[in-house]
Order: sequence, then structure tokens, then C-alpha cells
Amino acid sequence: MSDSDLLALSATEAAARIARGETTSEALVRACLDRIAEAEPGVQAWAFLDRERALEQARGADEQRREGKGVGPLHGVPIGIKDIIDTADMPTENGCKLHRGRQPAADATCVTALRRAGAVIMGKTVTTELAAFSPGKTHNPRNLEHTPGGSSSGSAAAVAAGMVPAALGTQTVGSVIRPSAFCGVYGFKPTFGLIPRPGVLTQAHSLDTVGIMGRCVEDLALVADVLQGHDERDRASLVSSRPQLFATATEDWPLAPIFTFVKSHAWKDADPATHEAFGELVEHLGDRVEEISFDSSTERGYAANRLVQKVEMAVHFAPLLAQAPELLSDSLKQQMEEGRRTAGVDYIAALQAREELYANVENVLRAHGTIITPAALGPAPKGLASTGNPVFCGFWTFLGVPAVTLPLLEVDGLPMGVQLIGARRDDGRLLRTARWLAKNLEAAAAQ
Repeated sequence: MSDSDLLALSATEAAARIARGETTSEALVRACLDRIAEAEPGVQAWAFLDRERALEQARGADEQRREGKGVGPLHGVPIGIKDIIDTADMPTENGCKLHRGRQPAADATCVTALRRAGAVIMGKTVTTELAAFSPGKTHNPRNLEHTPGGSSSGSAAAVAAGMVPAALGTQTVGSVIRPSAFCGVYGFKPTFGLIPRPGVLTQAHSLDTVGIMGRCVEDLALVADVLQGHDERDRASLVSSRPQLFATATEDWPLAPIFTFVKSHAWKDADPATHEAFGELVEHLGDRVEEISFDSSTERGYAANRLVQKVEMAVHFAPLLAQAPELLSDSLKQQMEEGRRTAGVDYIAALQAREELYANVENVLRAHGTIITPAALGPAPKGLASTGNPVFCGFWTFLGVPAVTLPLLEVDGLPMGVQLIGARRDDGRLLRTARWLAKNLEAAAAQ
């Protein structure tokens, strides 16, 4: 296969071809490394990359397959890792000056799972400072003058630029969905607790969620299948049987799914292009979609998300503030100060509102179908001083529901994400619905 053919492979296709011996991990990793050498000066997606270490892993994967030792579901597939996720053989600096040169002693649980599945850990992708809002160095591959989003900016940009077929990110407000939408890739934030977090930087323990960027819905399901599981060190880690996410996501629907279009309180601030694009999408779906309004709930839940984030951030980052406040951004310090000033009763009230708000959303999902809503106010804004507004994401993150964004719309050459929301622990069906919608719109576009 040519390099261009290799770079076009999804993670799912790459794993299958490597397993069948139709290509090698080394060939794929070399193609990715060459693409990085070409595009990285402009995109700047990587915080750490060791070319020889990546090739060494690839050769080891190929040797294992040749010796007939069996292959895992991601055998030989290169994966980017957000630089707040610990790796024992690479530094993890958390986008923070205070952590420069930090070398973890052990892999994060999710990295261990990737290695066991045979993945090649390609390198560490750029994050915003401590996965908060101060931008990193990354540019949007679709237009270098525009933000890639945050905080998983490097992961989304690396996938979008063809540097790796898939990458890990994290979301506390909108840090997987928004950059995926801005860069034009598929992004998945699973049910809170589905993927264990030991070894991942803690910003807000009630919200932090490991997520995935890929080139298709199948990639999201395949990687999530590998990562899901219980880890008793993570109090939020779900104790339940492992759902077969990839098998469920790739099943055919016996009946076409139905949708609920939720504009949310942020709709009034969305770009005119968003209004137009989603109007056309709703028109295309016809009687398969119904519009429901619960603006007061989304506004209340988004405010609760931001309050909880700031309070918990103030707690978890307090040692850094005490150690060297001059090395933290003014933006981060301001958010931490807001968290410190928040009354305890307000914090508890925000957490207690979660189940009430979720019950309302669950009723909508049961009665009217999968929720469809924008992933962001519009396409990626011009400039790198901000990562964009997460207002269309925070409510869903607060509730702990699974969310997926699909790069199905475009405005003036920039992608626009379509976000789908499902019920807690119903990740497989959400991904199956997302796959149906992607194929439906692709078929319509081809006519």
C-alpha cells in the first residue's frame, strides 16, 4: 500500500489489515511519522514524539504477529495520547510549566489497556494548561489561523491532519466534543465512569472523562471497547458487565432510529450558519425528528457544571498554586479563585441537581429518541487566543451521559459537528445510532 493509502485507513481498517498480513505496523507507523514531519511545523499537535521508540513498538508488533503469538484488537495501530495521561516511557507534562520534565513511573490504566490490545503509543499530544482553558500551541489543520479547540487540541488535530488514525482525549466540560467538531473528526465522550481514570490528571473528579477521537464511528467503538472496565482506584469507575460496544455499534438497525432536536439555552447565541445548517438537517430527517425545548434545564445544568469544575479544580490544583503561582496562567488562577469563593452549600446543591436533571433527560430519550444538538456555537473561531465556547457540551458532561460528535456539516470550508446524546450506560446504542446517521447523510450527499 502507498503512504497515502495507509494514512487514509481508519483505526478499525488498519487493525484488520495488519491482522491479515496485508500491511505491517512498521509501514503504517513510518507513514504516520512522515506525515508528522511534513505537517507538524504548521499544526504543532505533539508535545512529545520519539520516532525510534514508535518504530521499535511497531517492529515488535510485527514480529509478534509473524511468530503467531496472536494479535489484539488494536495490534500495531498507532494511537496519540493526550499529555495529561501518564506514560511510563514518555514524559507527561500536563501542559504546565511546573510539570516540565515530569516522567511518570507507571502507565495510566487506559494506556495499559491500549498496550495490551497491541496499540503503538505514538507520542503525547498537546493539551491546554492542566486541561483547562489557556490554549496550547496547536493550530487547526483545516485552517491554521483557527483554533483547534481545547483542551484535547493536539489529539483532535493529530487525527484531523492524518498523523494518527485515533487518539485519546479527556472531557471535563467540552474538551473532546468541541475540538473534534472544530477539526472535523469523530469524537466520543462515553458514560461517566465507563473508562477508568487512574493515571489521568485530576481536574474535577465529578466530571473528568476519558474520550476518543477517530476517523469513523467504528473507531470510537473499537477503542472504547478496549478501554472500558472497572478499576477500584477510581471511585467513579462503573461496576458492571462489559457491554460489547463494537458489536452493538456495528449492528444494523431493524428500524431507522428517531431523534429529538434540542436547541438548548445556547441556541440563541449560535452562529446564523449553525441555525441554517441544523435547519436543513432537521428538514432532511423529516418525521424522524421532533423538537423538544428544555432551555431552563440546560442553562441550570451548564451553570452547575462550571461551578463544580471550578470548586474541584481549586482543590486539586491548590498545591501547584502554593508551590509557584507565577508559573500558572492568570486565567487558571482566576477560575481557581472563583472556586475557592464558592459556598459549600452551593457546591452540594449543584451536585444534588444532577439526578433531577438527568431524570428529565432520560424521560425525553425514552419518549422521543436520541437527542441531536450542535457540538458548538459554530465552526472553529478564527484566532488562537481562545479554544472556543463549550456551552453546547457542559450540560451533557455534567449529567454523565454519553455524547458523540460527527463531522457531517461544513460552513465556508470549516467543519461543524453534529452532537448526539444517549442515556447513561447506553453507549453502544448511541454509537449505533451515530453510525446510522453518518451513513444516511453520506448516502444523501452521494445522490
